[in-house]
Amino acid sequence: MTSVREDWWDMNALPVIAAVDGSEHSLRGLQWAMDVARQRGAEVLAVHVWPWPPNTHGVPEPMPEPPAPGQDPVLDWINEQLEGHRDEPQVRFTTVSGVPAAVLPEMGVRGQLMVLGSRGRGGFASLLLGSNGRAAAAHAGCPVVVVPHLERGRGALEEPYGRVVLGLDVEETDDAVVDFALQEAARRQSRLQVITTHPVPFTTLTLLGDAPEIADPDGPQITRETARLQRDRLRRFTEDLYPQVPVDFTTVPGDAAGRLVAASESSDLVVVGRHRRRRRPTSLVVGSVTNAVLLHARCPIAVVPPGAAAGPSGGGRDAASEPRV
Repeated sequence: MTSVREDWWDMNALPVIAAVDGSEHSLRGLQWAMDVARQRGAEVLAVHVWPWPPNTHGVPEPMPEPPAPGQDPVLDWINEQLEGHRDEPQVRFTTVSGVPAAVLPEMGVRGQLMVLGSRGRGGFASLLLGSNGRAAAAHAGCPVVVVPHLERGRGALEEPYGRVVLGLDVEETDDAVVDFALQEAARRQSRLQVITTHPVPFTTLTLLGDAPEIADPDGPQITRETARLQRDRLRRFTEDLYPQVPVDFTTVPGDAAGRLVAASESSDLVVVGRHRRRRRPTSLVVGSVTNAVLLHARCPIAVVPPGAAAGPSGGGRDAASEPRV
């Protein structure tokens, strides 16, 4: 259960939720959330989870009430940082009592998107991903975007690259992940790069260091077959639902996580599924590729749960004007 000071979820359109905790990392996430909310025509709900102190007495204690409006120092600080920078979109604030790693995933069903910094106030300088970001990515009912800290990524207001990257396993990636990636590319008027990897062919000659060169200019058979499956998997989306989005198809051998992290160096967003489609939709475990990308990518990472809606303002042909190339 959570204690909230305002009945904010009675809205016609769901907000973009930004988790804030008074850290520079969360402010960076909030700035990114404001930018994406502007693209979606949505408002931002900045949420501060007022920590519920641990129970050291072994006796059940009632959950404390969150501070009254105007008495939360974290939101006061956020307001100061936003002075002159929030004409659009509208930013609203709420304080919630509870344990952040439990409260934030619970709130995900009330937003079209949740955005967090990669680590919060309590994180060590070397921490790659905070516990709250990990919990939200694993459990929230809506897509979650983790914005990397400045040591890993670029500034929030820098010129975009014009590229969204989708990590696609042709057999395992849920349709919701594909749809989310294409909607984001359409809204941003960007290209979509679809990356699919396949195993590296292995022969005994490889061990001897005397592997023959591939004479086929189109590459080995496994690469061509993977490329065919990749295009077949996306044809309904690229030809029928999002024909306005230019798509670059990439099929390469090797490690999927490594390829996606490398692509994040020159991308605005990397989109991955929460876990493999064959897992139950209620699974609370993120896949190994998703976990690695969350830890090491240099641009924001969107983790999309199975069956997630991409948001009330998106959708197919009408999501955006013709993309820039």
